[in-house]
Amino acid sequence: MSSAFTKEQDDDNPREDLPDRPISPHRNLVTPEGLEQIEAELARLQKEVERATASEDNHALALAQRDLRYWSARRASAEVIRAIADHSHVRFGHRVVVELEDGERRSFRLVGEDEADPTKGLIPYVAPLAEALMGKSVGDKAEVIHHSARIVEIG
Repeated sequence: MSSAFTKEQDDDNPREDLPDRPISPHRNLVTPEGLEQIEAELARLQKEVERATASEDNHALALAQRDLRYWSARRASAEVIRAIADHSHVRFGHRVVVELEDGERRSFRLVGEDEADPTKGLIPYVAPLAEALMGKSVGDKAEVIHHSARIVEIG
């Protein structure tokens, strides 16, 4: 192999120079459940760092440290927003049920970016779908999944 493709090192341990995970430029709004998820991830990663250090697994250590930096930054910037009890308009943390033109109903909850899971109906508040629903009331129409949908419930 050409020496142009090898990495010079001073010691026998390979170095892992992983780039940091990108952090969203948006405000880090989280639900109380989202904050719990961040804290659980931090605890899990602390243990992962300890395991990787003990086993001298530099690759696993680099991955865990990178993720620990990400989640530490997300914890530091987290703004916990509790769902507002007034359900007259769609807001952060609310669950919204919409009815599509064919009568199918879909449910979405507007959450923080890191707690989003579209397969569970959890969508980040900065997603176009969330932005289309935000501020609307029961009976209002919004563009949902490339269809016009009517909001039937806010909870």
